[in-house]
Amino acid sequence: MRLFLLFFLVLLACSACQKEAAPPTTTTNPVVPPVTNPPHLERIDILALGDSYTKGQGVTWAKNFPNQLTDALKSEQYDVAGVYVIAQTGWRTDQLKSSIASQANVIGDSTFSLVTLCIGVNNQYQNADFEIYKKEFEQLLQTAIERAGGRTDRVFVLSIPDWAYTTYGQNYGNPATISQEIDQYNAANYEIAKGYEVNYVQVTDISRQGLARPEFVAGDGLHPSALQYTEWLKIMMPQVRDVLKK
Repeated sequence: MRLFLLFFLVLLACSACQKEAAPPTTTTNPVVPPVTNPPHLERIDILALGDSYTKGQGVTWAKNFPNQLTDALKSEQYDVAGVYVIAQTGWRTDQLKSSIASQANVIGDSTFSLVTLCIGVNNQYQNADFEIYKKEFEQLLQTAIERAGGRTDRVFVLSIPDWAYTTYGQNYGNPATISQEIDQYNAANYEIAKGYEVNYVQVTDISRQGLARPEFVAGDGLHPSALQYTEWLKIMMPQVRDVLKK
């Protein structure tokens, strides 16, 4: 009997050894794709009105202010259809008005997502009638609002840069007088802009770093460099984002 019991226990042990061990259980976390912001739905088109500061005299076309604005929007996933620039070096307010009228057959009755306006330095430079400037600036602002589809929040007036803070300005007449006149013009366009409740972008202070920071001035010694335009956008883009979120 004892022999039988011993034999039975040996068989039982061998049977247990032959059984495969169960694989260890592991738990895996499901792979969750990263959250990405959906692209903005509005298709953006830009109308830029002005003079040399909008055209980008002294820098490549790709690095002028309107095109840097376009690139900044694209980098934030905005769908930018394009930018239409009506600007030329030397233009006063009356010349900008005439050019807009002459291109009516090109832009038709188009409305734009964003409209920028920067004009007046040549009125100041050429000692034009200040009262006429105020009148024509207001007319141009009305046109800008119309081209924005009546949406005043889509219009951005940029202050006039101070060219006294360039090597050219330092060697032309009285730099202090230039700055005083630029302030006078900007005070006027600011009041008009605020009266219409459009956005106002103060870039004059940046331009006044031109002597301390020569890299802010283009190679011609007079106009803003591409780097200065980039600085403009740093203060403008928060306003643009807020507007496009509405």
